This record gives sequence, C-alpha cells and structure tokens, in this order.
Amino acid sequence: MSVTRNMARTYRAPRATTRGMIAQGITEPQILAFGLISCGLIFVAQWPGLSRAAALDPTITFEQRMGGALFGIMFMLPLLLYGVAGLLQLVLRVLAGPVQGLHVRLVLFWSLLSVTPLMLVQGGLAALLGPTQAVTSFGFVVTAVFLYILGAGLLEVARPRHGEAS
Repeated sequence: MSVTRNMARTYRAPRATTRGMIAQGITEPQILAFGLISCGLIFVAQWPGLSRAAALDPTITFEQRMGGALFGIMFMLPLLLYGVAGLLQLVLRVLAGPVQGLHVRLVLFWSLLSVTPLMLVQGGLAALLGPTQAVTSFGFVVTAVFLYILGAGLLEVARPRHGEAS
C-alpha cells in the first residue's frame, strides 16, 4: 500500500495500519526514510513562521533562523528520535515483555510522518495568524493526534505475537 494511503488509513485504524506494515516486512532503511522525510516536512512547516518572525524582528535574519531550524530539525531531531525509540522499547519490555526495536522505531517514526500534514497546516496558520490562541490550540490537536497514533501503534507491537526480542 502506498505511503499516502497508509497515512490516511492511520487516522482511522492506527493498529491495523501498524499490523499491516509489520506483516509486509518493513525494513530499517524504510523506517529511516520515514524519519528523515518527517524531519524534512517539519522543517518545511517552519518556514512560514520563521519568515513572519524575521519580518517582525529583523535583528535575527531569516537565514539565521533557517540555519538554526535546519540544524535542530534535520540533524538533532533524528538522533533524539532514536533515543526516544530506545526508551520506549525499554518501557515496553518492562510493561509487556520483549518487543522488537525495529517495530518500536516503526511506530514512532510512522506516527511522526502521519501527523506532518497537520504540522504543515499549523505552520501556515502560524504565518497567517502569528502567535495566537488558535495556533496554540491547533498545536495541542497535532500533539493529541500524534499521541493517539503512537499509543495505538505501541499497543499493537506490544501484543504477544510481535514479541520476539531484538
């Protein structure tokens, strides 16, 4: 199934989507691609807000803001994601028994990729509206959707039939 179809399906049935990707035999390079594409889209989502901030406060140029966002999102966030995936795997091992690290990384990176369209919308809202309550509220919606998809996926990989140790 295509990535965009899986993304749309994830909003309706995150556990079934995770189960289907595991059954297809997902590989580490594919999971890494999910993570890097997610980071790239998150970086793009920041551009409108950075442009607005640079226009309102020219003491820090747009290019300087872009450089900081590039470093933080494209270089540091993937490392952070791998660390979070390791911690999630440890927590799942304590709570549910052995879980494959590959599956935990899949769930985390796929959850992030699935909410990037919402992050792009939030970036546009931030550029149009600025730092308002509506943008902040939409950020909470994005976070809630991410946690919903992540939680459902983790429940799926913690099931005993996916419980081989890695």
